[in-house]
Amino acid sequence: MKLSVAIGLMAMTLSTAAIAEDLPDLAGREVVVVTENAYPPLQFLDASGAAVGWEYDAMAEIAKRLNLTVSYETISWDAMIPAVSEGQFDLGMTGITIRDDRKEQVDFSDSYMTSEMVMMVRGDEERFTDAASFAADADLLMAAQPGTTPFYVGVYEVLDGDEANPRIKLFETFGATVEALKAGDVDLVLTDGTAGAGYVDASAGGLKIIGEKLGTEDFGFIFPKGSDLVAPMNAAIAAMKADGTIAALNKKWFLDYKIGG
Repeated sequence: MKLSVAIGLMAMTLSTAAIAEDLPDLAGREVVVVTENAYPPLQFLDASGAAVGWEYDAMAEIAKRLNLTVSYETISWDAMIPAVSEGQFDLGMTGITIRDDRKEQVDFSDSYMTSEMVMMVRGDEERFTDAASFAADADLLMAAQPGTTPFYVGVYEVLDGDEANPRIKLFETFGATVEALKAGDVDLVLTDGTAGAGYVDASAGGLKIIGEKLGTEDFGFIFPKGSDLVAPMNAAIAAMKADGTIAALNKKWFLDYKIGG
């Protein structure tokens, strides 16, 4: 048994090494990455004002493996996909759900993370317990960023399919939706489970997750259509999954790190 385990570990090591050796060397190529810095724990500004998060760590690792020189710019969510589509930036990252309609404007990398959509409410919320009971009470309000997956899930899976429904209050950033929830201006925020768990953990009981999960979403980096960066990025993502780097980042940012702490 010990021999078979040793052989298995050796095979895994050789496989990982083979993947690493297959990665292209992009010779220090300069890549401009645009993000929003408003979606913890993927990317955000910490208490000192430094830009940090899962995606920053992942991009640093990818840059090292592919020999890239990365610089960062910031932009609002609603302008990000059009700006990348027009070639203003080489790559976009902000927990962007891979969707067919977006593929008409930009190319996506392979998925680097799969998350589940959840309902986040104030910690003392007792008026509703799931999507159906929220929808049934016309006085209850939801916050969302326009054009995001939580917006569309809220419209089509929680409410009535009307994108102009006045029960959905629109905000420019995800952080603003959470602040509106805390302040009592709205009653529900939909978010992927990873970000939601981070906010709940940091809230000291002020927030909680309720109800059943509302489906899954895969996150990917975005590029201008036809970008030659897609294949190298996919190779790096595959290597990082194979050697445990992705798992280590998940542990760091979703289990160990405390937002605001």
